[in-house]
Amino acid sequence: MDVIFLRSLITVLCFGAFIGIVWWAYSSRQRQRFEEAANLPFADDDMQQQSVNAQRHERHNNNGDR
Repeated sequence: MDVIFLRSLITVLCFGAFIGIVWWAYSSRQRQRFEEAANLPFADDDMQQQSVNAQRHERHNNNGDR
């Protein structure tokens, strides 16, 4: 085995790994999981907004009791 053969083999193996990862990422089995992960930042914003609204409501109710 010479160096050229090893480099060619490594290139082919890396290309095969790349094709495998792309195939896995675009498979229909993973679609729902990736869509949920893509929407996680928006879920955090919604939860944070709900928390702020609850704090405002609580402050408003506490000020009305005085």
